Parts: sequence; structure tokens; C-alpha cells
Amino acid sequence: MGKFEWDWTYTLQLLPQLLEGLEITILVTLAGSVLAFALGLVWILLRLARIPLVSAAVGFFIEFVRGTPFLIQLYFLFYVVPTWGLTLSALLTGIIGIGLFNSAYVSEIYRAGIEDVPTGQWEACLTLGLPIRRVWIGIILPQAIRTVLPVLGNVVINMFKETAVLSTITVFELLARAMDAGFLRFRFIEPLTLAGALYFVVSYTAARGVKLLERRNVVGV
Repeated sequence: MGKFEWDWTYTLQLLPQLLEGLEITILVTLAGSVLAFALGLVWILLRLARIPLVSAAVGFFIEFVRGTPFLIQLYFLFYVVPTWGLTLSALLTGIIGIGLFNSAYVSEIYRAGIEDVPTGQWEACLTLGLPIRRVWIGIILPQAIRTVLPVLGNVVINMFKETAVLSTITVFELLARAMDAGFLRFRFIEPLTLAGALYFVVSYTAARGVKLLERRNVVGV
């Protein structure tokens, strides 16, 4: 077996290419997060609505999404949906896929936050005769979201790491760039190590931010 030597010149040549992939990864994460947070709110509000059929349908959808692998859902969006006449780019498919998948989990996080709001506040609002929309938008949701904000931060971090799966549908994100570089020279240690380091740096930095956010919530600042 030949002696392995780390090639720093090759590593530095790879860096711009992988940073471009990191930009795509961050873009997908941010766009997917916005979609997940918005859809998650829609799902929980529909589920809490006093319309049995709607509530049951949304509940089934959430359990189905959570109970099936993300990769299958992604393949379905990329390979099956276009046969029905709706063709999207790989990047847009990836954003929709990762956002839709995580919206089911975000919905449950919202539900926990809403249930954490003291019952007395609901009763006080009803006693005052406040419109239900004002109660939700001005009182209940701000408190619920503030409570679960650190957990939502962890969802974003997990989404950042999940973007690696999008390489399977030709989204040229960080992992795809690393693999492409590795196949060009049949040398994978540098690109994969560098990609792993970039994932770690961003994830660790974001995790520290979530910890600070959690600490602020705990102390009530």
C-alpha cells in the first residue's frame, strides 16, 4: 500500500469550488426553512380548526410525511411529479422537498408551543371578547413561537446537514461539488475532508447561536 500524503496545493485549488457549493447549501437551507416555518404554521392552524375532516386530513398528511423517508419524498417530487406535467428545476425541487418534509416536524413544534401557553390567557381573551384572529396573532402565536425558538433553530441546523441528500437529484451543493472534484482526479480524501470541515464550521457556529438564544429565553431577557 502506498504512503498517503496530504496535497495542500490540491486542497487550496478545491476551496473556491467547495465554497460555491456551500453558498448553494446555505441558500437551500434558508429558503427551505422559510417554507417549513410557513407551512408548519398553516398545518397546525388547520389541525386546530374545528373542522373534523380538514383536521383529520392534515393530521394524516403530517404523520405520512414524518413516517416516510425524506429520500423517497425527494425522488417522488423529482421523478414522478414531472410525469404529471409539472417540471421544476432540481434546485427548486430540493427547496420544496426539504421544506415540505420539515414542515411536518415544525408543525408539531408549534403545537407544543401553543399548548404551553397558559389556559388562563385564553380564558381572559374570551372574557374580554377579543376577536379570535387578534387573539392568535397578537397573543398566542408570539408567545408560542418565542418558547420554541431554540428548537426551531435546531431544525434549521438539521436542514443544513440534510441538504447533502439533494446531491442525489443533481443539486450541485457542497457534497456534490466535493464528489465531482474527487471523481475528476480519483482522489477523495481532500475534497470530502474539506467538505466535512465546512459542514462542521457552519453547523457548530449555528449551534452556538442557538445555545445563546436558548439562554436568553431561559433568563427571560
